[in-house]
Formats: sequence, structure tokens, C-alpha cells
Amino acid sequence: MISTAYAMGTMGGQTGQAGGIAGFLPIIILFAIFYFLLIRPQQKKAKEHKGMVASLKKGSRIITSGGIFGTIVSIDESTIGLEIAEKIKIKISRGNVAGLITENDSAQKSDKLKK
Repeated sequence: MISTAYAMGTMGGQTGQAGGIAGFLPIIILFAIFYFLLIRPQQKKAKEHKGMVASLKKGSRIITSGGIFGTIVSIDESTIGLEIAEKIKIKISRGNVAGLITENDSAQKSDKLKK
């Protein structure tokens, strides 16, 4: 009599595996999609931010991540002295600088305030 387990065996010596690389292909494709859509743009943005923070100097106008606008009056290795109003100075961490305010940004804001 033929046992059930023997009757359900593989045919023609096939092992039932899809092959080495073919089994990992969907995972590799998914990782590539994540890399090009999520990881790479985030690394590029972080590199640009690091370069912008490194190029700051006295007199530059910046905005902090908390939304405070100010002018740089002193720069240390880890902190920035920021003048936010006349005779009002605060110290912030260099990592909290969100962006550099250019001349064009200031002109556009003053035009909006005049209207």
C-alpha cells in the first residue's frame, strides 16, 4: 500500500524552492524603492542643512525651528547668539537653525505688510 506522505512527494526531483535570488527579489526591489523615495532624499536634505549651518556668520538673518527670527551676533562651536529684538539676545543650539533668510524673503515680507 502507498502511504499518503509518499504519494504527495515532489515530482521529477524538484525541491520546491523558487531558487536562490528569485526568493529575495521582491525584498531587494522593495528596499530599492524605499532607498530612492525615502532614504536618499532625507540624506540629501540633511547634508544641505549641515552645509547651511556651517556657512553661517555674524550678521546673517535666520529663522529657528521654533519660528523665531533673528540676526546672528555671535557664533560658537555648538551655540549661536541671536538678537531677536533691539537689546534682546538669546542663545540657541546650532542644530535648531531652520533656515537662512535671504534679501528676497525680507523684501517679499515687507511688501506684504505694506499692502
